[in-house]
Order: sequence, then structure tokens, then C-alpha cells
Amino acid sequence: MDDLREFAAALVEFESTDGEEAAVSAWLAERLDEFGFETYEWTADADRLADHPSFPDDPDDIDVAGRPSVGGVLELGTPDAGPTVVLNGHVDVVPADEGRWTSPPFDARWDGDELTARGAADMKSGLAGCVFAARRLADSDRDLDGRVVVEGVVGEEAGGVGAAAAALDNPYPFERDAALVAEPTELSPVVACEGSVMKRLELVGRSAHAATPWRGEDVLDHFDAIRDAFEAVAAEREQRVSHPLYESFPTKWPVVCGTVEAGEWASTVPASLTAEWRIGVAPGETVAQVEREFDEALADVVADSEWLRAHPPSFERFSVQFEPSEVDSGEPIVRTVVDALREHGVGDPEPRGVTYGADARHYVDAGIPTVVFGPGSIEQAHFPDETIDVTEVEAFVAVTADAVADFLTQSR
Repeated sequence: MDDLREFAAALVEFESTDGEEAAVSAWLAERLDEFGFETYEWTADADRLADHPSFPDDPDDIDVAGRPSVGGVLELGTPDAGPTVVLNGHVDVVPADEGRWTSPPFDARWDGDELTARGAADMKSGLAGCVFAARRLADSDRDLDGRVVVEGVVGEEAGGVGAAAAALDNPYPFERDAALVAEPTELSPVVACEGSVMKRLELVGRSAHAATPWRGEDVLDHFDAIRDAFEAVAAEREQRVSHPLYESFPTKWPVVCGTVEAGEWASTVPASLTAEWRIGVAPGETVAQVEREFDEALADVVADSEWLRAHPPSFERFSVQFEPSEVDSGEPIVRTVVDALREHGVGDPEPRGVTYGADARHYVDAGIPTVVFGPGSIEQAHFPDETIDVTEVEAFVAVTADAVADFLTQSR
């Protein structure tokens, strides 16, 4: 499948970081048109997204200008006599620190069957696989009715800009009956995705010369108390909150303080601190519910501190929020993927959950049953020398084409 390899290699050479997707979207639209797809484009409405719980409340904080998402439609048989399946991938990638790579991150590097580049696993190879699975269906001699849509959406890493827009306002003149999001799952069907809430803590102390620290108020002492309280909540949640698809994880609902900035000078008592948390939200919970637990833990620390009562900390959301999502493993789109995996003897057909979020939640919220299923490993995502074995992408093409064909046949 040299065409698939060339397509994936071309995709990864676009430096399509957040807000810089226009060129790759234009290229994808041209290729889909050449392959016989009817193409659609849409750009998200910032005002619409501002009303969505995943995004900031201020439309000015949501970057949508010049960021078109692309959909290509293949009609099979009598299209209106069958269902529509969406095969979704995102065209954006996270930035790459070139100094930590052994080759330029936006140059496709081959080592036998392995492709190395930013986006190779997350998830341009999966998007390429969606295109070629749809083409295989179009070339099939099976009697199929319905539509297959291949989407390349923008801004997944920033909350799902393109997918959220497509879920809120259908860009197509027909309904969508099921979706597959081709995130790297090592060819295993994922039916539950964890959510997360992003929170920023700001503390104020009092500066003083390091030679007379008793004259100051060290914010690090208060930060330690707050962090201890949050770790206690996280540990209690690990025991209390359960889900059958998550019991094998060492940490089911991760709580990570990813950034801490404090102080101004080594010889000064630190009088300000900013820390940012990513807090996991289990399927079946809401972002607001989990956020409230940590807000209450902070309130308890404040109540026990004379200084914090007089100088209350700020603990506000920032960036984007990911609501969890889950789809019944009995849904036809899940069953057909499971059956196709078993027939091909690849991957792991047992439906599972993951501790990261995905665009699947937007489609599930819109009433579209969605399975997350794709080639590659999440362990390669966002890492230097990101790599995928393209034979796994080729297997994904075969499995997905058969799964979608079975879905179209069974749903008539």
C-alpha cells in the first residue's frame, strides 16, 4: 500500500500546530477531491463555542479564524437507503522541541516500516487510514448503501474546535448515524474516555529579605498545605470512584500539578505563586462535580489559615475542559469493529477505557454513537521521535473497511 504510506508521510510534513492548520486542511481537501469525495468545509463559530462547557466563556479567547475543518463524503449504492458513518481524525499536532529529536520533527523519516515524525501516531497516520478505508469501501464489490464521511478536523488538542463545531451544527445535508475516531488505541476499541478539568491556583504572600524571613509570608508553605489537601482528595477518589473499565490502571483518575511558578529572586521570601492542575474526571461524572470537590478542599485549607482567610487564593478554570464520554459496548458501531478485529486476528477486540479525552465526546453528546479506534500507541503521542509501524495502519484500513461495511449492511 505505497499510496497510503506516501499519503501519511505527506501529512506529517505539515507543521500544523494549534492555529496553523490551514495549509494541511487545504491539502487534504484537494486530495479528497482527487479521490472522488464530495468535499465540505466549515469554520467554527467562536460565539457558539463560548456557550459550550469545553471552551472559555469569552469568544475572544477561542481562536477560530482561518482554521477550516474538512469533510469528504463517499456515497455508496443508494445513499439514502443506508446509514452514514463518520471516520474522524484531527489534523493538528502538538509542538515539537527539535532539540530533543534525533531528526527534524516535521520531516518524514522511514526505518523499514516505521514512520517517525510529529503526528505520526497522534494522529495523522490514523487519518490517512480513514481515507484509505473509505476508498477501499468505494472500490468494494459488496452491495452497500449509505455514506462514509472522512473528517480532518482542527483544534483537537485545544478542546476539539472542529469536532465541537461539527457536532453543534451539522455541516452536511444528511444525518450521521455513527462515528469512529481514529486516535491511537493499538487497534483496540475504546468505549470510555476520561475527562479533565484545568484549574489555575494563584497565591499571595509577603516578600522579605532572605536574611529576615520571619518578616515575610512564604507562599510555598501555603502551597504545600493545598497540594497535600488535593492529594488527599485524589487518593480518596481513587478508592471511592470506580468503573469496570478502569480498575487495571495504576491511577484511574490522575491529578497532576503540571506547572508551578513562585517567587522573584533567590534572596527574597516568595510572595506570589501560580500553579496549574489537570484533574481527571471519570466517565459518569461531570467536570463541575469533580471541580466542586477540589474547590471544597481548598476552602477547608483556607478556613484553617489566618493568612489565607485574609488573602484568599484564586482557583479558576483556564484553557479547555474535557467532559468524559462513554458509549455502550453493544452499539452496532462497536460490535462491528470488535467482529472485524476477531476476523482479521489483529489488535485486542475487548472494549476498554482510556485516561485521556478525545473528540468522541462531542459526537456522543450530539447523539451519535462513537467508538475510538485507531493504529499506533498513545505512549508515542506528544513524545520526541514519535513513531508508528505503518503495517498497523494497513491493518487498521482493512479492519475499518470491513467494520463499516458490516455496519452499513446490518443497519439497512
